Amino acid sequence: MRLALVVLFFSSSAFSQTALQQKIRVIAADAKGKVSVACSLPESALNCDLNPHARPPMQSVFKLPLVVTALHLIREGRFSLDQPVRFLPSDRILPHTYSPLQDKYPQAKVDVPLRELLRLAVSLSDNTAADVVLRVIGGPEVVQHYLTSIGIDGFQLKDGEHGLHRDVATQYRNWIEPASAVKLLTLLGHVSEDSPLSAEHAQLLLAWMTDSPTGLQRIKGELPSGTRVMHKTGTSGSANGMAYATNDMGLITLPDGRLLAIAIFVTDSAADDAAREAVIARIARVAYDEAVAPRD
Repeated sequence: MRLALVVLFFSSSAFSQTALQQKIRVIAADAKGKVSVACSLPESALNCDLNPHARPPMQSVFKLPLVVTALHLIREGRFSLDQPVRFLPSDRILPHTYSPLQDKYPQAKVDVPLRELLRLAVSLSDNTAADVVLRVIGGPEVVQHYLTSIGIDGFQLKDGEHGLHRDVATQYRNWIEPASAVKLLTLLGHVSEDSPLSAEHAQLLLAWMTDSPTGLQRIKGELPSGTRVMHKTGTSGSANGMAYATNDMGLITLPDGRLLAIAIFVTDSAADDAAREAVIARIARVAYDEAVAPRD
């Protein structure tokens, strides 16, 4: 009797999952780690959920909510897009980090338009530019407060890139639930009275995200050629054969113009770089295929 109940429980559990969720779970096993996924599509019951309320480390994904917050403050008149911002020697992340800004101005001591710092942070994932923006707007608590104010509750930001570079454990203090990442993406993709950004700023941000050269083998990796993807990646280092974070979240433009919001986070994975990115690409593709499949 007990065995029959156990079998019934697992059969019911499997049946309660959508076919798409089951495909995603199978793909996720190749990551040899923790995978968390969420998605959303207007006028659809599309369900990609796999641990959607997990709290994976964001790594550079945090630069998207950072830039959203900065653009909100610009909209409020606290700053302007073209105002000069001083790049200070203390802003540098030494001895080295990924930063086209720091590479161009190794001694700092220059003024850079805020617009350019935002572009560098969200499109090129420039670590130093992100920390300059974070300093200028008032620190992680400003981003935290703003995200909470627009209903993004499953989010925590404690450290900028300086902190992430000092201690590998710090990255786990910066997290976002995939469900909350998708909620933020959906707000950005559908301009309305509830939008966090003006139409002009949303268009600018989405253009930066479209032009990003990062993560070409992640969400974009297996989608049909020419598909527009507006996204933000996050990538950690690795140690002892384990990669802490391989992430991508973005908006996929479907052939009918609708925007599929999806967030895929691979955490503490023993798979190699190509395998982790392939997991993200394959999950994005099965979600895309389900989204465009004809309905009776």
